[in-house]
Amino acid sequence: MTLGEVRFDGEALLERARSGDRAAFSDLVRIHQDEVFTLASRLVGDRELAADVSQEAFIRAWRALPKFRGDAKFSTWLHRIVVNTAWSLRRSQQRRRTAPLSDIFQEPAAPDRNPQDLAAATAMGPRLLNALAHLSAPIRAVVVLKDVYDWPHSEIADHLSITTTAAKVRLHRGRKQLHALLWDELGSDK
Repeated sequence: MTLGEVRFDGEALLERARSGDRAAFSDLVRIHQDEVFTLASRLVGDRELAADVSQEAFIRAWRALPKFRGDAKFSTWLHRIVVNTAWSLRRSQQRRRTAPLSDIFQEPAAPDRNPQDLAAATAMGPRLLNALAHLSAPIRAVVVLKDVYDWPHSEIADHLSITTTAAKVRLHRGRKQLHALLWDELGSDK
């Protein structure tokens, strides 16, 4: 199967789902469930809440699917729903956080890095995740979307209903706070 055929099948699946085919939408859920859960986990920092966010995001996507115009990729549109859902549920959720980000983070394999750099990155991972957990939710969301998912500032601003300038300011503040939180670890390695 060629890339064009895969793309066509995805578009056909999306069109079937848009017309109300639950089996097609179920296939879309299976295709995107890991990335949705990962994004939700990184935004809310709690596995149980991330599962709730993921489920609610797919419900909202199903309801809004007939309105999907195709101006953006389906995955981008779905990410926007996940971000909005995470914000909504996070604001309404008052229970304490039971699982830190370190429980859900897995260091990606990097075979082209030398073992010393890989060991340093692996050692820093839990401290970085702990520092991320100390950021406020609005700042953490911008840092995760920019530095982990590499979204452009304008897209972050659009998805979070803030200005591009506010997105840049939050990113700057987040990076500055992370630097302050990690200063001892970073300074001691020099």
